[in-house]
Amino acid sequence: MMCRTDQQPEPHGAGEETSGAAFAALLEDSAEELYESAPCGYLSTLMDGTIAKINTTLLDWLGLEREAVVGRMRFTDLLTVGGKLYHETHFAPLLRMQGEISGIALEIKQADGGRIPVLVSSVVKRGGTGEPLLIRTTVFDARDRRAYEEELLRGRKVAEDARKQAEADRARLQDALAVLQHSLLPDSLPQVPGVETAAYYHTASPDRLGGDFYDVFPIDGKRFAFFLGDVCGKGPQAAALTSLTRYTLRAAALHDPDPVAALTTLNTVLHERYADGGDPRYCTAVFGTLEPDPVTGQVTVRLASGGHPPVLVLRADGTADFLRTPGGLLVGVLPEALFTPAGTALAPGDTLLLYTDGLTEARTGKDRTSLYGDDGLLAFATRHAGESPRAVVQALTGLLDSFGDGLDDDTALLAFGVPADLAT
Repeated sequence: MMCRTDQQPEPHGAGEETSGAAFAALLEDSAEELYESAPCGYLSTLMDGTIAKINTTLLDWLGLEREAVVGRMRFTDLLTVGGKLYHETHFAPLLRMQGEISGIALEIKQADGGRIPVLVSSVVKRGGTGEPLLIRTTVFDARDRRAYEEELLRGRKVAEDARKQAEADRARLQDALAVLQHSLLPDSLPQVPGVETAAYYHTASPDRLGGDFYDVFPIDGKRFAFFLGDVCGKGPQAAALTSLTRYTLRAAALHDPDPVAALTTLNTVLHERYADGGDPRYCTAVFGTLEPDPVTGQVTVRLASGGHPPVLVLRADGTADFLRTPGGLLVGVLPEALFTPAGTALAPGDTLLLYTDGLTEARTGKDRTSLYGDDGLLAFATRHAGESPRAVVQALTGLLDSFGDGLDDDTALLAFGVPADLAT
């Protein structure tokens, strides 16, 4: 490497000397200059609060001249009315007891009427024998902090208002859903001569419409029709399907109350309505008729099932079993579906129980991985065989409650029974 002959090399150590000179110049700031031009306010007061010394920084914030402050004003004269009250009731007593206090939020008054939020820290200076001599106080400008806190408060208020609005909207939605859900179920069950009836509907979530349904209604002078089922999906589309299903079954029963004929009609309606729309919809359902015999007290039950869990028959002698309904495809899946009739007779003390799969598919156990299942339901029903429909449904309601968060589907219950006292 070659050097230019007209360029003199810098003597060794020249850079260090320049840096040292600059550092020395910084050290020339006097203690007085550091005090007066500090980035915070300083003042010293006598024990009665009279200001004995104040720096330029604080005077500039206040917009006051030194001659108007030193020896003429007390520290409390710099504060707002609220600040004075807090100083007298909290600040000064704590300072006297502890000898120091820090980070107290106050407001100081400006000469033009403005206010500056500040953080104040004070310490008592004592003499050689421990007697208090004066109070040294540091004042920090908290305007940026106050603006930040106000922005946080505004943000919290906006968030809180949004939360309250969301809760109000959710409450209105739940009310609307409850009304709509109620419209998809009968207001009450009709009086069936010689038969006691009971029903219960559990909604898994108040924020969505369920897909379970049931109904009981007269079809002529001596027979009553009933049905219970579950449509696929949740929400408004499921509600529309539920409404169509209920009214179709009611109309079909008035035309031909045979259970197989009623389900066949429903299958045709659902398949024609949804098969070509790219979003097939279907349901499971049990449809049947009750025909009480006023002479014997027995009730003849005829029914058919479309892909629905089998009904349970609880006998007065303490036994219980499923009433099997062979075959029975999901309703609405195929253009033509085969439904098989079934039947039984209810004697005094017997109960017929219909339910949706939310009951048997409830998750149990500590890890919530086991299903309650048909066997669990049959064992439970056997323990309540011989009880009235209302008692059975009430017991099942308690069972559903015991599942807690393991019950995550809607569940409908419908029970019919002949009162045991008819046997006498």
